[in-house]
Amino acid sequence: MQTRLTVAVVILVALCASRETQANDDWTGWLGPNRNGWVSSFQPPAKWPATLTKVWEVKVGTGYGSPLVADGRVYQHARQTDNEVVWCFDLKSGEVKWRKSLAVPFKVAGGGDYHGKGPKSSPVMADGRVFTMSITGKLSAWSAESGELHWQRDYDSRFGKSHPNWGASTSPIVDGDRVIVHFGTDEQGVLVALNAASGEEVWSHGKDGPSYSSPLLVEIQGVPQIVEWNHRALVGVDSGSGKFLWEYPFPHIGSDQNMPTPAYHNGRILLGGENRGVHSIRPTLQAGNWKVEREWSQKSVALDMSSAVINGKFLFGFSHYDRGRLFCLDPKTGEVRWEGTPRTGRNVMFLSMPGFVAALIDNGDLQIIKATADRFDKVASYRVADGRTWAPPVLLPDGVLVKDHETLTLWSLTGSRQ
Repeated sequence: MQTRLTVAVVILVALCASRETQANDDWTGWLGPNRNGWVSSFQPPAKWPATLTKVWEVKVGTGYGSPLVADGRVYQHARQTDNEVVWCFDLKSGEVKWRKSLAVPFKVAGGGDYHGKGPKSSPVMADGRVFTMSITGKLSAWSAESGELHWQRDYDSRFGKSHPNWGASTSPIVDGDRVIVHFGTDEQGVLVALNAASGEEVWSHGKDGPSYSSPLLVEIQGVPQIVEWNHRALVGVDSGSGKFLWEYPFPHIGSDQNMPTPAYHNGRILLGGENRGVHSIRPTLQAGNWKVEREWSQKSVALDMSSAVINGKFLFGFSHYDRGRLFCLDPKTGEVRWEGTPRTGRNVMFLSMPGFVAALIDNGDLQIIKATADRFDKVASYRVADGRTWAPPVLLPDGVLVKDHETLTLWSLTGSRQ
């Protein structure tokens, strides 16, 4: 009896460990499960390989959405002609499990031709569903297993259209049984929580238009809240009820767009915008009331479209000044600790891992940088596409998924570790 009990316990522990490993390997939305770019499942090699090996590639269509990974499958939202397509692939082989297509005609506004017709929002998945936001601002819920369309929701009847000038770029986020996203135009809109199973509205907040930034789900002084940079302000909203908590006005003015997703670190929100530097905003709950303090501001580096990430004690980002420079900044003081070389590119997508930062530049180069504040230290560089790598990559335990202009590719690190 004792032997059988011991064996049963060992099996149970092994199953739990397996499930935990699988969960840690999943990449379920924009900047990962916690929307902070941190890749918990990746163990950096003792020596980075000289090259990566291509495992498979599939032509999926245009768009900037992040691939998602769960339960050994890859999901990609993209555009082919006038249709938006949701793909499901086998992670190991690239074999198509299912493909679903919807007609989504869209006319690009002036100045946005280079960025195309999207989709520009990254999907998110939870509880067996994949949620996609079309370039026209329509949220769709799909079965992750079969691709069945469960429901769709937009706010066209209220606002005339459900997206800002250059199309919807904000990525939905999931909190429990609710999916949260911002609908509307530049002039007016609403942040809403929808029931993930039915699409019914649970709560709504505000009248501001959406920006091209995406919301965060964080806990500040014990209060779970959605932190979002909309067209007019950085706001905090109770995630359960939609109740307004606090705001910091920081509007989209002229061509200076509200676009990067803010970073959250040790109670402070690190907010950066085009031509407007980087700022530390700290909301605090004092005697039942929320107060917002700007701790520091600096304007030597500024974020345009690239969202920065935290690694350890420092913020790593990409300034659009000097035609593009990587940088490291101290979140406590705002001091810029180092800057990389100028003319690096137009955009960078970051991921953070133990000891390193991965920087996917829009020219197709994937750079691996030491997560140190002492100096810019590039330890490896890989050519993973010919260019137009604007979509966020996914770093897996033994490789990386890269979406370029039209192709999704799995690159392998297996066999190169030492």
